[in-house]
Amino acid sequence: MSSALHYTLLILLLAVALSSAAAQAKPKAFLYFIKKDPEALQYSTTLEFSTQVNFVDVVLDLGGEHTWFDCDSYDLPTYKPISCGTTKCNNVKSNGCIGCNLPPKPGCTNNTCGVSSYNPFTNDLYAQGLGEINLFSTETNGLAVGELHKLPKPFPFSCADSDLLRGLSNATKGMTGLANTVTSLHSQWSSKFKLPHKFALCLPSTSELNPGHMFIGGGPYYFPPYTKNIATQLLTTKLVINPVSTAPIYTEGDHSDEYFIDVTSISVDNRPVSVNASLLSIDMNGYGGTKFTTVTPYTKLETSIYKALVGDFKKAASLRKMKRVASVAPFSACFRASSVATSQTGPVVPYIDIGLAGNQHWRFYGANSMVSLKKDVLCLAFVDGGSKPRTSVVIGGHQMENYLIEFDLVSSKLVISTSLLFRNTTCQQFRVL
Repeated sequence: MSSALHYTLLILLLAVALSSAAAQAKPKAFLYFIKKDPEALQYSTTLEFSTQVNFVDVVLDLGGEHTWFDCDSYDLPTYKPISCGTTKCNNVKSNGCIGCNLPPKPGCTNNTCGVSSYNPFTNDLYAQGLGEINLFSTETNGLAVGELHKLPKPFPFSCADSDLLRGLSNATKGMTGLANTVTSLHSQWSSKFKLPHKFALCLPSTSELNPGHMFIGGGPYYFPPYTKNIATQLLTTKLVINPVSTAPIYTEGDHSDEYFIDVTSISVDNRPVSVNASLLSIDMNGYGGTKFTTVTPYTKLETSIYKALVGDFKKAASLRKMKRVASVAPFSACFRASSVATSQTGPVVPYIDIGLAGNQHWRFYGANSMVSLKKDVLCLAFVDGGSKPRTSVVIGGHQMENYLIEFDLVSSKLVISTSLLFRNTTCQQFRVL
């Protein structure tokens, strides 16, 4: 049987299976589509809220505590403010009560539970009132898109001032938080439908054709034309807790809600990069370690790590006869693209491996280690994060593209696929209805 026919049969069978199960009990997972803004280098999804006719595009923030957006453009008949002192308010990281001297509207009410809405692109932090609203999403079986469901209980979020939108993609009106908090998008869907508390990101590498995906509730995960479940082919490492919060405002004793892992080494073409091992660990003050982010386009490395990686990469590139060209800020190692071969995993350049516990490694091929800039120029897609950053290694969006990355908050694990390009597929998929 040809692979094309095999794929056609698979997609039809799974679509029929989802359709026939639609009338049964709770869905097993939910799906959000992810878009990339090629100018802002931000990733966004669309929230359907209030009355199924309202749609808002919001930037994904792996470190964000909750969802916020500019409400002024929308009719919000299901909006309700959450009052101070209530159980709902006590369950979130409230910063007191919020009032408003203007005529009442969504986001402008008195005796309202206060939360902090943060824009990481401008470092702006606003105190906003927490409200709640109806929210909708579609179920999935890992391949097809199923029925639309309403969150059984209203979704907590805040209405933001338009000033807070500075620095965001022009196509968006806010941000949705994906940190490990009770108000995060994935936490709300998982808890209200009693699904495993897992979510997976598959970030798109372009703005063209089909979108990337966020799954909530777990696998399976299918990415045609590859016919196997990607969830069975993932490397696993522990999520570690940073004992000191990395939020812009927090209470002493709070730990971080962001996603950290233990990185044991970095290598180029199987040769270890010499780094200060203490920088890869989180110290008692919460400095060091490695975390993931969707709001930084390219991975940031502490200065000494960055210089060592760039130096070793240049040496390995020279052995491959890659021709150097002038650097293009903020990158330090750039090459003539015509001197570099290409393959299904991008430019054929020295491999970069991130060593993980258990003698595992996460390999970056050329599509994730390089970025194409001016005509005939390729640059190493890592940037200098400074000599004293809070976190030594901040893995950015470019390095996450076309990998399926699952955050398993039940088992405190992070699971990562090989590059989907290696399987002759990508994160950008058309999902049948």
